[in-house]
Amino acid sequence: MSAVVISGTGLYRPPHTISNAELVEAFNRYVDLENARHAEAIAAGERPALAHSSVEFIEKASGIKQRYVIEKSGVLDPARMYPRFTERPDEQLSLMAEIAVEAAQQALKQAGKTGADVDAVLCAAANMQRAYPAMAIEIQQALGAGGYGFDMNVACSSATFALEQAVNAVRAGTARCVLVVNPEITSAHLEWKDRDCHFIFGDVCTALIVERADTATAAETWEVLGTKLATQFSSNIRNNFGFMNRAEDSSATARDKTFRQEGRKVFKEVVPLAATHIEQHLDKLGLSPAQVRRFWLHQANLGMNQLVIKKLLGTEQAEAGSEVAPLILDEYANTASAGSIIAFHAHRQGLNTDDLGVICSFGAGYSIGSVVVRKR
Repeated sequence: MSAVVISGTGLYRPPHTISNAELVEAFNRYVDLENARHAEAIAAGERPALAHSSVEFIEKASGIKQRYVIEKSGVLDPARMYPRFTERPDEQLSLMAEIAVEAAQQALKQAGKTGADVDAVLCAAANMQRAYPAMAIEIQQALGAGGYGFDMNVACSSATFALEQAVNAVRAGTARCVLVVNPEITSAHLEWKDRDCHFIFGDVCTALIVERADTATAAETWEVLGTKLATQFSSNIRNNFGFMNRAEDSSATARDKTFRQEGRKVFKEVVPLAATHIEQHLDKLGLSPAQVRRFWLHQANLGMNQLVIKKLLGTEQAEAGSEVAPLILDEYANTASAGSIIAFHAHRQGLNTDDLGVICSFGAGYSIGSVVVRKR
């Protein structure tokens, strides 16, 4: 049986950035307006006053310094606090498909392929633009790919879960060349009015080409030695937005139904789960964490990644942000399922033939996915 390799990666980066300072200024203006509007109720003790955010708070809590977004004026408008997108007619390429095609074209070029070489497209992301037709099928058509396509959602682990499906399809012979795309338009699902999470996310799209090693022509390929997936139910990260909302008689004052989380609980529970998951996966392959040259981890929080690496390697020198576990979080913020793939895309240079790496994501569900790779 031929080995399966990752032969190309691509990255769409939006044109706009929002610095922490810009975000804080807009958020605090919103807070001041809301507190003024509800001054009497606040004075009567009927509702709490909203608190300001700060650059220091954001960077200490997350390590994030900025984020890329597709549209920023709406996010920074205190009267709106979410992006302004123009609705497109059905005949026009969808926004999510558009950014996926751009990332895919980069990955195809790196792999030395064209759209016609692809016979499966997996669109895996935390949120889909619509229920149907599948985004993957629209992307498939736009690229001139054959075979089949489908969407999948495992929140921040969508990319690694899709990678396992791609690898299995190639190994089983149901596909020869699989495109995995992760279009994350997180600015549209973030509650920008919530101080505890308004700084977390950024927009991006990543792409990967997965194929048989004996068909790969790229100068650099990464053999997939193994994949491991796990889920464990938790409501600590949740998004209740969906098609049934309009049938529910929610309170007019109810919080936005998009992203929310219990951050401290997530930190405490997910870190040991992720570290144990990686360790067990490596052990199953007859490997140890010390043999891994690079860990491309999910990019949600600086402290989480540092603790995962410390649990795996047990040394102060091997902290997140170093060569062994590069960070892109400070520049991109949390990009949901795309984070670990951005890290792999941007930080795999300097490794030699036979060096080992681990791509790992962890997030809502809880869900954890790991992919162990070796440079060929």
